[in-house]
Amino acid sequence: MKKWNLIIDVEKCEDCNDCFLSCKDEHVDNDWPGYSVSQPRHGHRWMNIMRKERGQYPLIDVAYRPTPCMHCDSAPCIKAARGNAVYKRNDGIVIIDPIKAKGQQQVVKACPYGAVWWNEEKDIPQKCTFCAHLLDEGWTKPRCVQACPTGALRAIYAEDSEMERIIKAEDLEVLHPEYKTRPRVYYKNLYLYEKCFIAGSVAFEKDGAIECAQGATVSLFKDSNKIAETTTDTFGDFKFDKLDENSGNYTLEIVYQGHKKKALDVELKTSLNAGTIHL
Repeated sequence: MKKWNLIIDVEKCEDCNDCFLSCKDEHVDNDWPGYSVSQPRHGHRWMNIMRKERGQYPLIDVAYRPTPCMHCDSAPCIKAARGNAVYKRNDGIVIIDPIKAKGQQQVVKACPYGAVWWNEEKDIPQKCTFCAHLLDEGWTKPRCVQACPTGALRAIYAEDSEMERIIKAEDLEVLHPEYKTRPRVYYKNLYLYEKCFIAGSVAFEKDGAIECAQGATVSLFKDSNKIAETTTDTFGDFKFDKLDENSGNYTLEIVYQGHKKKALDVELKTSLNAGTIHL
């Protein structure tokens, strides 16, 4: 049986908030009987865009991670709800029944992703419905996917076997796999938000001026083992990414023609700009 899945590419998200606004446009002041009651104008973020800055000036980047309901196959909200107030459809979408869920604030607390919101006025928990009311009318994608201008969001309606192939081919990940909730939201390039980098610049002196060392070989060592190697760009910059936070001590080794090999020890706590390394 085909099921709905969502792929989010962190690298393509530019924090334009079109997904967030389209969700508001679809659900604020609109009741969809059987699916949801109207979303509050303020407070709720059914598509919640998280932001993270990595590194230090001038070697710095910013990543944005859209975070909706994960539509988990082992959803904690379903287990926490009483009277089948939260259920999973055959197509993989998790729905909070807007009538049965009244007063069940424990559903909000059950979600480890913080993706369920409490509507104080209506006295119910609410979240992303994957725009199931539109899909049931024949739409091929929810509003957030339709509104995304960069292709950062993709809705995939596929058999689990086909989805497994896509996950492997595109190196997709789920958010917090340790929760064991089996989400149907998958992330591409999640390392830009979840991992750390070590970056820096290499320079040398020539005729009294400082020059960028383009084409220098920079190697990264951990516990005396070389784990990565790269080459500096036109500006003498280099970057090693996908490193774990608080992963301890590393050694950078720089080799550049006409200059002595140079090594620099660094400690990685969070993404680090090692500065300009002068040969």
